[in-house]
Amino acid sequence: MELLREEPHGTTKAFYLSSAVWMVFGTLAGFTGAVQLIAPELLGNIPWIVFGRIRPIHTNAVIFGFVGSALIGSAHYLVPTLVRTPLYSERLGKITVWLWNLAVVLGTLTLSLGFSQNREYAEWIWPVDVIVMASLGLGFYNLLQTVKRREEEILYVSVWYIFGAFVFTAFIYFFGNAMWNPFTGSITGIPDGILAWFYGHGVVGLFLTPFAVAIAYYIIPITCRAPLYSHSLSLLGFWSLLMIYTHIGTHHILQAPTPTWLKVIAITGSIAMLVPVAAVLINLWLTMRGRIPYILGDTGGKFVLAGTVWYLLTCIQGPLQALPVVQRITHFNNWVVAHAHMGVLGFSGIIALGGIYFILPRITGRPLHSKFLADMQYWLVLLGMSGFFTVLTAAGLIQGHGWLNGETVYRMLPEIHPYMVLRLSVGILIVSGAFIGLYNIYMSLYGFKTGRKAS
Repeated sequence: MELLREEPHGTTKAFYLSSAVWMVFGTLAGFTGAVQLIAPELLGNIPWIVFGRIRPIHTNAVIFGFVGSALIGSAHYLVPTLVRTPLYSERLGKITVWLWNLAVVLGTLTLSLGFSQNREYAEWIWPVDVIVMASLGLGFYNLLQTVKRREEEILYVSVWYIFGAFVFTAFIYFFGNAMWNPFTGSITGIPDGILAWFYGHGVVGLFLTPFAVAIAYYIIPITCRAPLYSHSLSLLGFWSLLMIYTHIGTHHILQAPTPTWLKVIAITGSIAMLVPVAAVLINLWLTMRGRIPYILGDTGGKFVLAGTVWYLLTCIQGPLQALPVVQRITHFNNWVVAHAHMGVLGFSGIIALGGIYFILPRITGRPLHSKFLADMQYWLVLLGMSGFFTVLTAAGLIQGHGWLNGETVYRMLPEIHPYMVLRLSVGILIVSGAFIGLYNIYMSLYGFKTGRKAS
């Protein structure tokens, strides 16, 4: 079958093209939701794109379709490269790609029709969850068989993070979606809220983060032409992430009647997350010390460097907003939306794009179709993300202080309306960057039939 045709790096290529397509779709869905926050009646209340449906369509398409596809695609390149052994089965890899895309397509369609679970970032219904788990299982098996046949004895830290990501994700996805209860995807009472945020927080920290860190650990030493500063520090970051991140999701529901001991663990664990974050960033930044020009001169390296800066900002803000005194202002408003965008798009999304642009020439044997377009996408996404963070943080502070002083929700809406207009305007930058990226990635993969030189 043509769809399962064996070709060198075919799995990575298919994941990258999928990522580019889903970035366009996901950002357009987000743009549609942003329009509805400004003018709710403008689109005529079309049922399948009302805000309650387009919002989870947007978040899942971005997390799993755009960022997830790019990260998993990079994993299928990094592991064979680092163990100096070809991927065990490109055909199995292609099946993984198609199952992953099938899950995102079916998830999008069922959400648009109103079929949903009561989980943030886990709204897809049970049959879609089964396909996601099957895809994760196939990817894990394929890479495990690759490592078993390896020629390189030492496993570089990127391999640790990649396998950790597959194992962590399968674990949190199964339990977070309550897959043993297919009719509702949930349990009951307070334990359901705890389980929901075990998953909702873990999908960023145990799915996106390990993959993104694995890419950064691979790309930065190569681009700055220096060995990794400390292998021991990299393992400290890996194991501390595993030990700390799994139990901090309850900081999302401090206002709920969850057990006090669990709240204390979640808050202290959130502060302790500074340990794995510091381990990663100190290691990477000391590796690139005095060699920043090398990284800025490489398209993929430039994306990854920006992603590490967003990682720092995300993981300073995250522990601080877990504190109850801070949550009095920031909870349930646009401050949290800003933080979520910073983690998914600013950190893991930008690093995912860096992985694509760094690896593409290495799997095609050709330069990028256009370095200029890649740089343009870099600035559009970076400026768009900076604008999102600024605008939504300001809107959140206005909401939070208003509510703290006794204002009702509806009286605050006119106050933040100008910020929602600014949010929509900034979104144009990100949507434009998505279209540019799709064109550039497609042409880098398939646009060199005549053998012409890239710009």
